Amino acid sequence: MKRVTILGSTGSVGRNTVELVAADRARFATEALVANRNAKLLAEQARALGARRAVVADEGALAELRAHLAGSGIEAVAGQAAVVEAAQMPADIVMAAIVGAAGLAPTLAAIRRGATIGLANKETLVCAGALVTAEVARHKATLIPVDSEHSAIFQVFDAARLDRIEKVILTASGGPFRTWTRERMAGVTPAQAVAHPNWSMGAKISVDSATMMNKGLEVIEAFHLFPVGADRIEIVVHPQSVIHSMVAYVDGSVLAQLGTPDMRMPISLALAWPDRMATPGARLDFAKLSSLTFEAPDPVRFPAISLARHALQLGGAVPTILNAANEIAVAAFLAGRIGFLDIVATVEATLSAYRPPAPTDIADVVAIDAEARVQAESRIAALHGRRRA
Repeated sequence: MKRVTILGSTGSVGRNTVELVAADRARFATEALVANRNAKLLAEQARALGARRAVVADEGALAELRAHLAGSGIEAVAGQAAVVEAAQMPADIVMAAIVGAAGLAPTLAAIRRGATIGLANKETLVCAGALVTAEVARHKATLIPVDSEHSAIFQVFDAARLDRIEKVILTASGGPFRTWTRERMAGVTPAQAVAHPNWSMGAKISVDSATMMNKGLEVIEAFHLFPVGADRIEIVVHPQSVIHSMVAYVDGSVLAQLGTPDMRMPISLALAWPDRMATPGARLDFAKLSSLTFEAPDPVRFPAISLARHALQLGGAVPTILNAANEIAVAAFLAGRIGFLDIVATVEATLSAYRPPAPTDIADVVAIDAEARVQAESRIAALHGRRRA
């Protein structure tokens, strides 16, 4: 039996993880569940899984959580320190599914006790890739990627013979605006941006998919997970989302992982690794697949990919700033404060204006992230003010 902790259990990846764990209680026991503020759902999940502890990051939600858990015997706690403490509990696998830079501290806490991490929080590696991978090596932790693309690469990547790998190829659906002009995208609404054509995801990552910033972030994540060099990480748009990513080898062979667009597959791989477990998702029916198509991403209509590659090339603090500014800009777009095209423009402006020294430790990363958010917010406020005027 494996003991599991789920960081971000009420989000999209977290809910899917809870579903898989609940369906196989003979295989999994639950140490802790962590959410931001959704106390009602968290309590339901904790009761269903028999978790030892339930944690809300928002201390204002603690009273509600305790009320929902009354009589269950499940410990209810709150606060950022409690989130980190949950990651330090003796679980065999920690599903790191807190969205954004907020997931960095608890993920590091789990790494530092040598746990196996199901990494669904790409921002951890975007913000602090070199520092995080050094901690993984130091503490003999294991990172198993949960992003569908990185999980696909993980499954066909010969890490013992890097010299035999020619390149890794990340696939992208292209999002809901793959064929739209820039002029048409200027009027995109939040409702349109979160309506992904293939995947069911949370609002933030859905918007990232729509701008294709998610693919830029995934290039940075892949750079830290699969040491082949940035120039050997490619992106191809594959609208059907059947091939989740590929690895090309020096003999001309290309190995790919295929499946339906269902996050339960990469989640189950992380939970069961090095084994596999059954999932309830639909299976591919090759006889019914009409076609698989591919195209190059358009850097003019979707400049986020080039911006992320440039941030990776510059290194230092720049990827941290990229991620922080993007989180602030996406939140502003979802709140109706800026337009869709303003998201990437805000990130680019923040990168141009703020260039601190490279971080030497996690405290530096946290400080750079915080200041980048202030810088991005100031640009959004000015833009919002001009629009209202």
